[in-house]
Amino acid sequence: MKKQSAGILLYRQAEQGYEVLLAHPGGPFWATKDAGSWSMPKGELDKDEKPLEAAKREFQEEVGMPAPAGEYIHLGEAKQSSGKIVHAWACEADLNLEGFSSNMFEMEWPPKSGQTQEFPENDKIAWVPMPEAKRKVVKGQVSFLEALAEKLGQTLDEPTSHSPQISLF
Repeated sequence: MKKQSAGILLYRQAEQGYEVLLAHPGGPFWATKDAGSWSMPKGELDKDEKPLEAAKREFQEEVGMPAPAGEYIHLGEAKQSSGKIVHAWACEADLNLEGFSSNMFEMEWPPKSGQTQEFPENDKIAWVPMPEAKRKVVKGQVSFLEALAEKLGQTLDEPTSHSPQISLF
């Protein structure tokens, strides 16, 4: 059976439109990467675990706070370039990010040094406007942003920053 992950894409209404909560992966490989590297909080399903249950558990592990209560909207599934299947749900909620705390993982670092170091699974989280999120999120999760935007009647197009036209007539 192919590996499966599940995640939650929190969203909230902000002054400039909707924002989504994204997490930036920790560790030395991701330290200087931004565009195409962020993700919704997600992780692998345990054996016999239902995807939404896994998404809520992983949210707690990756953000350090329980998944908010609310209505969870299934955004579908997407096959990643690795072959893994990711299930996603959206939930409207505002979350104070001051309580952010990610679980840790160990890896050999520097490579081939024989030394093991510990890193946070996610080194930061942020509320990101949906058009910007499309640029920041890993390619395999763009379809979830598109599905959420459609449900919200929004667009993922970047706003244009041009001066308003003035008519002399």
